[in-house]
Amino acid sequence: QVQLVESGGGLVQAGGSLRLSCAASGRTFSVYPMGWFRQAPGKEREFVAAISGGLGITYYADSVKGRFTISRDNAKNTVYLQMNSLKPEDTAIYYCATGRNSILSRTKGDYNYWGQGTQVTVSS
Repeated sequence: QVQLVESGGGLVQAGGSLRLSCAASGRTFSVYPMGWFRQAPGKEREFVAAISGGLGITYYADSVKGRFTISRDNAKNTVYLQMNSLKPEDTAIYYCATGRNSILSRTKGDYNYWGQGTQVTVSS
């Protein structure tokens, strides 16, 4: 059974930083792309960042490009999201997910296992 467990969320002032972690188990972690998505109250879940399984190719949403960095440690079965220069509009529940196959994607329908989410709140 695939399990994803996020951690690292919290309350931070605008301009601050947080590092989210997502520990995976139950499948060959290094083969599959990993993604981070977020959902703010009353809004759809949206793509934030993704990283491929092999070469570590990354995709970012335009809204976080240059501020967020996704990385993975295949030896630890963990993916990270380093978030710098946080803004109040980054406030959301952040979810990690693992892809259905090896194709890197920005589309949430291409991810079939999800964590429970971790809350990130950025105060102004």
